[in-house]
Amino acid sequence: MNFDPLKEALAIKDQIISWRRDFHMHPELGYEEERTSKIVEEHLREWGYRIKRVGTGIIAEIGEGKVVALRADMDALPIQEENDVPYKSRVPGKMHACGHDAHTAMLLGAAKIIAEHSDALPNRVRLIFQPAEEGGNGALKMIEAGALENVEAIFGIHVWAELESGLIGIREGPFLAGVGKFWAKVTGKGGHGAAPHLSNDPIPTAAEMVLALQRIVSREVDPLKSAVVTVGRISGGTAFNIIPESVELEGTYRFFEPKVGRLVEKRIREILEGIARAHNTKLELSIEELGPPTVNDPSMAAFVKKVAEGLGLKTSEVRQTMGAEDFAFYLQKVPGTFIALGIKNEEKGIVYPHHHPKFDVDEDALPFGTALEVGIAFML
Repeated sequence: MNFDPLKEALAIKDQIISWRRDFHMHPELGYEEERTSKIVEEHLREWGYRIKRVGTGIIAEIGEGKVVALRADMDALPIQEENDVPYKSRVPGKMHACGHDAHTAMLLGAAKIIAEHSDALPNRVRLIFQPAEEGGNGALKMIEAGALENVEAIFGIHVWAELESGLIGIREGPFLAGVGKFWAKVTGKGGHGAAPHLSNDPIPTAAEMVLALQRIVSREVDPLKSAVVTVGRISGGTAFNIIPESVELEGTYRFFEPKVGRLVEKRIREILEGIARAHNTKLELSIEELGPPTVNDPSMAAFVKKVAEGLGLKTSEVRQTMGAEDFAFYLQKVPGTFIALGIKNEEKGIVYPHHHPKFDVDEDALPFGTALEVGIAFML
């Protein structure tokens, strides 16, 4: 490699930030990324990439030889932004509260630099601009469309609110958790709040379910393993003196080991069904695993660390998290690594977690992500 990726990324820093702010001001939810993908495609075509559209997603290639894939997700979240910044979301109720605007901008910057040095590329580089990571499993759509055909390794970067700005976080093995979702509807018999004996109140039944679910992790999962069961929504009733006909529960479970995930799913079902029977209520229940754990290939993680440090970037081992990512589906098929890029900056007030209405990124860190993506493309 006869050029310095970090130097070239810093040279287009203002452009990367401009792209990021533009995407931030115009957030689009999963499978709605029409504007974002149009901008990305126009630039990629201008720079000489071969393009394949997959709905609102894009698969782009340049070069020949073994295939190295780089992925960025593009979708936003249904959150009302509370930041008071010039680039604040202009779409009510929608916000880039997880940094996908930054991911898209960084990979777009990398695409520009890679194209400018395409004559020296030792690999074929495949760029995956993916829709619908936030619960839409857009990765599966891209895989079905051939995103991983002949790919030898895949890499993705996620801005990371827990890491100091500019720090590259790398972890071998399990990094993010597998994720599941459950929904339950408990139906009893409604009536007057003053005469509960004439009804079959589903609220105490649902309350007992919520408390019982907490015992799965505290008393049934090996303390040396990791799992989470969370009820995120409970809904029922219309007035203070009316016993409702039904109550709904909705929640998530997380795990690192598939065996633990299967145990948790089994016990959620058994506990909810048992309590419903005990209280003579009807239960409707659905449980589904939405995605597997994100497991980094150890050799690929070591490679990323070597590339990052070779570019003069600081690296650190990033801790595991119960958050989930559909990048896990790519890693089930081919080796690779999901990388964290620190964007926390207390001096700038950038301290809020992902999915918070005041989430923001320290844009000074973005060229580091771009440089790392370029380095990976040329050095694998």
